[in-house]
Amino acid sequence: MSTTATTRSTSAATAMDSGADIGAMDTIRRGVAISPELREGLGVTLLLAVVASCGQVVVPIAVQQTLDKGLNGPDGPRLSYVVWLGIAAALAIVVTSLASYFMTKRLFTTSERGLATLRIKAFRHVHDLPLLTQNTERRGALVSRVTSDVDQVSQFLVFGGLIFVVSVGQILVATVIMVIYSWELALVVWLCFAPLFMSIRYFQRKLSEAYGVVRHQVGVLLGAISEPVVGAAVVRSYAVEDRTQHRIDTAITDFQGASVRAQKFTVVSFSLGGISAGLANAGVLIVGVLLGFTTDMTAGKVLAFAFLVTLFVGPVQMGTQILTDAQNAIVSWRRVIGILETPADLVDPGPDGQELPRGPLDVTFDDVTFAYPDGPDVLSDVSMHIDAGTRVAIVGETGSGKSTFAKLLTRLMDPGSGAVLLDGIDVRQIAQHSLRTSVVLVPQEGFLFDDTITANVRYGKLDATEAEILASADELGLRDWIDALPNGLETRVGQRGESLSAGERQLVALLRAHLADPDLLVLDEATSAVDPQLEMRIGRALERLMQSRTSVTIAHRLSTAENADEVVVVDRGRVVQRGPHSELVTQSGSVYAGLHNSWIAQHTG
Repeated sequence: MSTTATTRSTSAATAMDSGADIGAMDTIRRGVAISPELREGLGVTLLLAVVASCGQVVVPIAVQQTLDKGLNGPDGPRLSYVVWLGIAAALAIVVTSLASYFMTKRLFTTSERGLATLRIKAFRHVHDLPLLTQNTERRGALVSRVTSDVDQVSQFLVFGGLIFVVSVGQILVATVIMVIYSWELALVVWLCFAPLFMSIRYFQRKLSEAYGVVRHQVGVLLGAISEPVVGAAVVRSYAVEDRTQHRIDTAITDFQGASVRAQKFTVVSFSLGGISAGLANAGVLIVGVLLGFTTDMTAGKVLAFAFLVTLFVGPVQMGTQILTDAQNAIVSWRRVIGILETPADLVDPGPDGQELPRGPLDVTFDDVTFAYPDGPDVLSDVSMHIDAGTRVAIVGETGSGKSTFAKLLTRLMDPGSGAVLLDGIDVRQIAQHSLRTSVVLVPQEGFLFDDTITANVRYGKLDATEAEILASADELGLRDWIDALPNGLETRVGQRGESLSAGERQLVALLRAHLADPDLLVLDEATSAVDPQLEMRIGRALERLMQSRTSVTIAHRLSTAENADEVVVVDRGRVVQRGPHSELVTQSGSVYAGLHNSWIAQHTG
């Protein structure tokens, strides 16, 4: 049994959640490495922050100087001194305000540029993740990592980061001025805030754990809401609204509980800040008055100290909220980093990759084995060769491994062991752009985007003109169907193509594939019930689409097997029969004979 796929999926899941063990500083370092724009001009921004912070102490110093030297000086009041001091203070405030403006502008700009890079990298990497990882990770969780989690980082960097930079500078400058005026009063202030500072590490750890749960519950909530929205028709047709609503209510309640638990730590830390602020103000007044009797402490210095304590207290209390936002953001940053560090098992060989020649491709399965995580082998020791230009139908019971053939051929997954070769080249060695140009998969339900038929068809060839699209429609015999649509090619298909019937969605998918002009066409034949007239139209379009190229069809209908050059019969992950329909159907008691009889019974029934 192959364990390679299981190992890859397990390691991918481990990497996805590995961010939970990253420390705060390590998270920031990795985040900045991913978004290097965050470092650009950081020195100048910090210099502007220092200037802006210095502006906060202009008023306390001006008040002290006005009282001690302008009004209560040894030579009596000096009005000219007060005027010039006021002008100097005003100019200083203007300068520091300009510094604050440019600092804010630079911080906003670099933060948004860095986060744009983070969003782009995260979104692109989601598409590179192994299908097995995507299938095991809830869609809501993936969406929340790329959107909500990045938004949390954005909110902190743009707002919390700005406040943090200014607050730290403000505390340092306030402390320096305090020490200059009176180291005793400065010591009183710091002693009052010591318990809060000493508990920050504890609250940081608790907030990190609590917001880790919150961010996880956001993904669960998005998944619980998005699934019934997409599957609204199923929910209504089976009358399971109450059950669905219960799932959503449970997810909302769990999210609410996680948020409340996280906020409790914020409330406690904020309350400690308020208590510390009250003690500091009281201590400054009491000790300041006592020092006035024993030292050269003046009324101006005490009043200035009261202002400085306010400048000190404000950032500290704000710091509790910043701490909350920071932990929320760091948890979110870890989750995004977890995606980016999840290995993509389908690695593009890039410039070293080989180019496929244009023209029908031959296909070789060389001792291929594949298993899904924690499951048995889906394909076991499969070896076969398909000549270029051949039409092959792969048939078998449900779960026999047919669809896995399609995924391996188009390299949506890689085999656990063995190799899949196109024109003798291992698909893992083929450059992705060459592989995607030469090989096209038409799945059972061709996904359509909420746009026009033109826009959806152009996924086959992004620069296709309307004339080219109409020419493809003519070649497939679909021109009259397009002309009969309300707005022709500009008809909107709705979300997931729901404005079209199942058969019409298949026609759009076939037109898209024809426009791509592949050398190997892989079809996972749709089983959707369509009216006989549309089924005949689809059959004719398929017949023309498969001309002059190699085609491999996962067949669910008897007519497809009958019209193929060769039929490959798969049973329990192994190729058990192979040959033309006319030969296989005569082999009494064989797997194919049983499938054929089942098809006939369904058709006649």
